[in-house]
Amino acid sequence: MARIDFVSDLHRRTGRDYRERVVRGDKAECAEVAKRFGPEYWDGDRRYGYGGYRYDGRWAPVARRIADHYGLGSGSRVLDVGCGKAHLVHELTLAVPGLDAWGIDVSDHALADAPEPIRPRLVRGSATSLPFPDASFDLVLSLNVLHNLYVDDLFAALAEIGRVGRRDAYVVVESWRNEREKANLLDWQLTCECFFTPREWEWVFARAGYRGDHSFVFFE
Repeated sequence: MARIDFVSDLHRRTGRDYRERVVRGDKAECAEVAKRFGPEYWDGDRRYGYGGYRYDGRWAPVARRIADHYGLGSGSRVLDVGCGKAHLVHELTLAVPGLDAWGIDVSDHALADAPEPIRPRLVRGSATSLPFPDASFDLVLSLNVLHNLYVDDLFAALAEIGRVGRRDAYVVVESWRNEREKANLLDWQLTCECFFTPREWEWVFARAGYRGDHSFVFFE
């Protein structure tokens, strides 16, 4: 199990005033709406989430780095657990012609708004019960998703990632290393249920029997 960073440059800082929800006093209401993972979360008012999650190509370099690192080629099978609008799945298929890439997510809205060419390879479902046979994929990804689960579901999801994978896995979760990052994460987040330090996350991975690679997003 190695710590490998492919994505932190996309998430280190934001220009939006995410503390406004806290100051305004409606953070709890915003979180309740966000956790439905419906249109409001993806494309509604920014206080409920992304404020418009549109395809802009930012995942292209991430896809290339992942493909190169894990030696993906034509015929390789990849699953993105919690794919959202599946922009990474789409970019992986562009980076590796002939790649057999799939995505799964709980959000009907996100899947319906994914890039059209890959919609047939997207499945509505939960990370805790992946509808795929054992050892189906060469690489199983889950980026910025697992921290949204309660601990019992987190262990179930990690077990499922291990079950459907036959070679490599890579997960990214939000974390904190000091009080400033913890305060930033608590103010920023709307959907997190697990707020662990890197050491605690690595304990969870080991306890769950997860043997893949991992990385963390810190809000500096």
